Amino acid sequence: MTDELLDGGVLPGEDRLDATLRPQRLDEFVGQPRVRRQLELVLKGAMQRGAPPDHVLLSGPPGLGKTTMAAIVAAEVGAAFRATSGPALERPGDLAAILTNLEPGDVLFLDEIHRLPRPIEEVLYPAMEDFQIDIVVGKGPGARSIRLDLPPFTLVGATTRTGLIASPLRDRFGFSAHLDYYDRADLERIVARSARLLDIPVDDAGGAEIARRSRGTPRIANRLLRRVRDYAEVEADGTVDVDVAKAALEVFDVDEIGLDRLDRRVLEAIVERFAGGPVGLATLATSVGEETDTVEDAVEPFLIQQGLIQRTPRGRVATAAAYAHLGVPLPTGEGGARLFD
Repeated sequence: MTDELLDGGVLPGEDRLDATLRPQRLDEFVGQPRVRRQLELVLKGAMQRGAPPDHVLLSGPPGLGKTTMAAIVAAEVGAAFRATSGPALERPGDLAAILTNLEPGDVLFLDEIHRLPRPIEEVLYPAMEDFQIDIVVGKGPGARSIRLDLPPFTLVGATTRTGLIASPLRDRFGFSAHLDYYDRADLERIVARSARLLDIPVDDAGGAEIARRSRGTPRIANRLLRRVRDYAEVEADGTVDVDVAKAALEVFDVDEIGLDRLDRRVLEAIVERFAGGPVGLATLATSVGEETDTVEDAVEPFLIQQGLIQRTPRGRVATAAAYAHLGVPLPTGEGGARLFD
């Protein structure tokens, strides 16, 4: 998202809906009780001292609320919220322009911080630690460096790949938190809250069915709720009960444990094309026609969490649970014995 969108611009389509469903304060945020409690202490401590909160690093799979939590940081301390992302910053000057336009106490959200180019990352070091930035003026032998003071600010970084963040950058965050997949009870509360905000009539069983297939992810829960609403309004009387939810999710290719078409294609590729594995990530991504980042960041975490695949030094391997879910007989013989020991 750009600053313009976050500062009052118009969001298109479902992005606008997602924004309306996001909680605005910590006490509205459902789930992640450990992280919420820790963040509450960090923010209240900073406010009592009259200082900006320490820099915050949020990690975890996509859709768990990292952007929402970053916006809540700003709301809780009464600060302006600015946002950008690692891929959007191509030159050190891009980041310098953003930093020099911050006001005291602003919260700067940097999504996909693991994708920052190294020269830009190095600009952040003095900015985060000393609230200063070095700008090079001129070129060649006459070039000189000018150090500018920055207003105190809070950087909130978000990443799905903590291991790709350089240690010097990671160590400059005063508070780091990992967001976990949500349990079903929290997802049911999220579905019920979103249904109220969107004025969708959903009974408890229908909401529970949507939550059960949401892969532990609020963003997916809200998306499925909207698709079930479409089905209910077109094919039923507009009310979402368990039968309507099941029928709708079958139409939209979401199975009983929440796997969608891409998830199943990846699982089927490992089991059927590569005999259960091991298979390398690049080969697997090519076989399903997706980018490696998509498979690694959007598909694999949930498959691993469900015990359907394993990452090994030699590649991805399907588990016995994957064969059972696909209804495929377990392999027999020497290879099968090695795989399922």
